[in-house]
Amino acid sequence: MSAPILLALRIALIFLLFAFIGWAFVTLWRDLKKQSSLLATPSFPAIQLTFRENGNVRVVRFTSPKIAIGRDPACELYLEDKTISARHTQLYFRDNQWWGEDQQSTNGTFLNQERLIEPVVLASGDRLQCGQVLFTIAIGDQPSITIDSSQ
Repeated sequence: MSAPILLALRIALIFLLFAFIGWAFVTLWRDLKKQSSLLATPSFPAIQLTFRENGNVRVVRFTSPKIAIGRDPACELYLEDKTISARHTQLYFRDNQWWGEDQQSTNGTFLNQERLIEPVVLASGDRLQCGQVLFTIAIGDQPSITIDSSQ
């Protein structure tokens, strides 16, 4: 082969090599950015509370990782029940689980008829009682659980 043809082939191979290396770095950079954005965005399942208020069944769904329940209008779930303290209970998502914690309320917080003394893990189907208000909990994409009319 002649020298100019070999030179052209070498230049073409070098160009292809650099194009491949560039493509590989761009692909890795995009994947790294995508993975870091997925890790940086906290993901947690929504929590749904079903309860009876003024004789009507009310369903409230939360997509924030921290929920305060009480009579204080600043609470995420504001209730006008006199048996509920200003900041009665707090629900929060930590360690891949939803937790419930009494906030030193006057009438106490009960989970499945047991008084909360320390933070406890919540599960779908649990019954949380704040004062005289009884909540049924559904976590994630669980179907809505209705409250029995006899309660």
